[in-house]
Amino acid sequence: MATFVDSKYSAAFSILIGSLSVAFSDVVVDSMVVERARGESQSMSGSLQSLCWGSSAFGGIVSAYFSGSLVEAYGVRFVFGATSLLPLITSAVSVLVKEQPVQGPARGVSLGNGFIESSKNNFTQLWGAVKQPSVLLPTLFIFLWQATPHSDSAMFFFTTNKLGFTPEFLGRVKLVTSVASLIGVGLYNGFLKKVPLRKIFLVMTLIGTALGMTQVLLVTGLNRQFGISDEWFAIGDSLIITVLGQASFMPVLVLAARICPQGMEATLFATLMSISNGGSVLGGLIGAGLTQVFGVTKDRFDNLAFLIILCNLSSLLPLPLLGLLPGDEPDTKDNTDIEMKSN
Repeated sequence: MATFVDSKYSAAFSILIGSLSVAFSDVVVDSMVVERARGESQSMSGSLQSLCWGSSAFGGIVSAYFSGSLVEAYGVRFVFGATSLLPLITSAVSVLVKEQPVQGPARGVSLGNGFIESSKNNFTQLWGAVKQPSVLLPTLFIFLWQATPHSDSAMFFFTTNKLGFTPEFLGRVKLVTSVASLIGVGLYNGFLKKVPLRKIFLVMTLIGTALGMTQVLLVTGLNRQFGISDEWFAIGDSLIITVLGQASFMPVLVLAARICPQGMEATLFATLMSISNGGSVLGGLIGAGLTQVFGVTKDRFDNLAFLIILCNLSSLLPLPLLGLLPGDEPDTKDNTDIEMKSN
């Protein structure tokens, strides 16, 4: 995209190839984190996930801060060319990773078997791992938790078409949300990583539902009656909700890492994240259907407040299924010692 791409089809193909390469490396990194987290306490696993996602949030901050100015100063192709060098840095660092080859059945591939046979063996192993109650039940909860409807698309049209937020201002909001993601990771790592998972999901869902209702103030204009402009209210609302959302998403990653059996780390973790993303997509589709039912369009927002209220209340529906999650396992002194030695 920095050289010869000049059409939407070639651009889409380049983005697809780039996304696939990032996805492959992301799966490898996830498997390394899962291997490291196996057998450790919830606190240690939370620290590892916090490190990974904190680094990602920091990268988002840098990108949001510099991308716009670099594009204006040097152009789009220069930015694509400069960012294409970053994966090479990852490749250079990969030679420092120490790994021990796994041989035999643990890899799911026997010598002499063809691609179809090896794929069948891998699928059999994957299904055998997923159908275990210790994996299937938490996965079901994660899917249902992510599948609750949301009104993000309707709110986007409201802020741009009704309130007149410009792309420049939305870029500033993106920067704020990137900072908020980093704060959310720090909040989880500092105060919540030792809290039982069921309690985190319960408390965060209740608080998130309450704070999500604040969007009704923006839609109805009540924020202006309190002397708060739409811009500042949107920034503050995005900051608080993103902090809470990131802090509540971290337990999902910790849970997914802890339930992955040995020998299936990369495949099963990627599958669990795909199921989680599938639930989020389903939630978006349900939200789109509700948007149509309430008659909310890009120019009509009469029932948007009711849509927001319904979507926020629906996030409470998975709470009766908290029993599907693993039982609370408070960290012991031994686990704390393990974490200190690991650091």
